[in-house]
Amino acid sequence: MYQRFLHVENLIHHQLVQHSIAALRIAVGAVFLGFGALKFFPDVSPAQNLTEATTDIMFFGLVPGDVAILLIATLECLIGVCLLAGRWMRLAIWLLAIEFVGILAPLVLLTGRLFAGPYNAPTLEGQYVLKDVILVTAGLVIAAGTFRGGRMVRDHLPPTDPSAGDTPLEPDQKLQIILEGMSDQSLVGELCERHQISEAEFYEWRETSLVGATEALASSASKS
Repeated sequence: MYQRFLHVENLIHHQLVQHSIAALRIAVGAVFLGFGALKFFPDVSPAQNLTEATTDIMFFGLVPGDVAILLIATLECLIGVCLLAGRWMRLAIWLLAIEFVGILAPLVLLTGRLFAGPYNAPTLEGQYVLKDVILVTAGLVIAAGTFRGGRMVRDHLPPTDPSAGDTPLEPDQKLQIILEGMSDQSLVGELCERHQISEAEFYEWRETSLVGATEALASSASKS
């Protein structure tokens, strides 16, 4: 019974590893697109007044409030589209970095306004800005999981079979696992569970084998 529970737990965890960052990317993208679209309509966005006050300080009053709000609306919608589509992620990550500066700027520039409640408690605007810390950390996770080939992998898992994993795998067995995993990426989790190895180990073996194969081919070509 316990082994079956571990098997189900491993399957669920594998799905989370495979899809949680994508789900987070879509959720954050929808938030940016939705709240960005609201800013195109005067007096519809609850953050309009705060946004205009912040940008007025940041740009020394050189950019009119209505222009600044349209620029931010465009920026947020562009970020949302990139995240939802899962494309142009490099652009999206850098735009997020710019956006996060603006998101957190009121905490520094308008501290008195954000914490003007009783006993210096955050006002509604202050709470609005503070919850954006979640967006910042979510953006960091998305960047880590999507930028420059980043990915989430599972480390060592509790074995579903206590007797498994006692005998080290031979090189030819490792190669067979690598080839199976490369033939179908969806099999990686099942392979790792079956052979009681972590996904981190699988990807390390795969990288080592690819480097070795490349070096062997280069050596063979130089001799011919």
